[in-house]
Amino acid sequence: MIKEYLSSLKIFKNSEIDEVIQFGSYHKYKKGDFFIKEGQISKNMAFINSGILRSYYYSNSGNEITYCLSFPESFITAFSSYISQEKSSITIQALSETELFVIQKNQMDKLIKENTNWLLFQKQTAEKYFMTLEKRVFEHQKEKAENRYTNLIKRHPEYIKQIPLQYIASYLGITQRHLSRIRAKTDF
Repeated sequence: MIKEYLSSLKIFKNSEIDEVIQFGSYHKYKKGDFFIKEGQISKNMAFINSGILRSYYYSNSGNEITYCLSFPESFITAFSSYISQEKSSITIQALSETELFVIQKNQMDKLIKENTNWLLFQKQTAEKYFMTLEKRVFEHQKEKAENRYTNLIKRHPEYIKQIPLQYIASYLGITQRHLSRIRAKTDF
């Protein structure tokens, strides 16, 4: 799947894609396994072949706040930690059986130094991540919870039933009770 995804970007020659595949490796995660935990330094970036992951942090009161849900055909890492090489303030956990294609930061840095196409790739990945995050912030501030839930279902209908309700509620910034009322009104 990683090969097809990289080909679809229209940046790389086949030989460049083959090179990154040699540097990376496939890893399987069971439901509940961690890709990274708060306090660790992010040394890997991963492409999600299958499965769902959630990124979360702890509020000042100690509650888990799910701020990102990640689905197949996207890249994941603790970006701030990955860039700064400082301890991560987030945890990334598999919500289902998950297969990731993982490439170490030092290998990606090597590819970037040797070939500017990888720098372009990293730039596009960061831009996509930023736009997704910005869209989520605006949606959270402008849309009602019911619309946020509807939008989430429309974007990822095949995965929603695999995500525990408390994580969806946290992601939407509402209580589980409020989510239950919203779900009772929708036809999904």
